[in-house]
Amino acid sequence: MQNLINFFLGHSSEQVKANVEIYTWQTCPYCIRAKVLLRWKGVKFTEYKIDGDGAARVKMAERARGRRTVPQIFINDQHIGGCDDLYALDRQGKLDPLLMQPPTLSPSS
Repeated sequence: MQNLINFFLGHSSEQVKANVEIYTWQTCPYCIRAKVLLRWKGVKFTEYKIDGDGAARVKMAERARGRRTVPQIFINDQHIGGCDDLYALDRQGKLDPLLMQPPTLSPSS
């Protein structure tokens, strides 16, 4: 029942503690779909628009273990994958717990 309530109400941004990053192209329908889900969940994310930026795409692919398609999504520096991966995590009930975890501090912090 709570999942159904969350589906219709979404999360408040105060609940979301994770650092979320997404690499996108402006007109990519999968990027738009991924951002819709993240916004629905109250996520304030960092978006890297890499349209036509080869260097940014190389950096994204390095972080994404060679994946070059967009979107590529990271939660607390953990590579989640693309849009389908994000929605699969949500269907499995695994996305919300990831979003509630605060980023871990590196030992040098």
